[in-house]
Amino acid sequence: MPVDQSFVGRTYPPSEPYRVNREKIREFADAINDPNPAYRSVDAARALGHADIVAPPTFPIVLTMNAGNAFLFDPAAGVDFSRVVHGDQRFVHERPLVAGDKITAALTIDGIRVAGGNEIIANHTEVRTVDGELVSTAYATIVVRGPGA
Repeated sequence: MPVDQSFVGRTYPPSEPYRVNREKIREFADAINDPNPAYRSVDAARALGHADIVAPPTFPIVLTMNAGNAFLFDPAAGVDFSRVVHGDQRFVHERPLVAGDKITAALTIDGIRVAGGNEIIANHTEVRTVDGELVSTAYATIVVRGPGA
């Protein structure tokens, strides 16, 4: 079943609020093997002008992955998850995430096209504080491989 083209322009409801905390930032920094002290030490983060421990720039993926699942696992969308591969990812930041931020993520489908028998799905996810402040926008492309791929 092909991916439903009518989903272009659809925005899913924001995710449940997620509180960014020091331990999750540290775990993420460890997972990406980034020793930056601002990801672990309040003093180091404050020396750089942050109110608390700052998250690595790719930390929003924690929330955007779950927001993306709303589309990937929406039965009406027609995505065969067993054929999905990640095509591209980038972030545009308005400001860094810091421990204590409470954020949500809302996914919008920007485009669906066919190339070489594969369906290419472009989307973006806005990461906002619960007060509505835009913190980051994650742009992603996923590929649903065609049956012959």
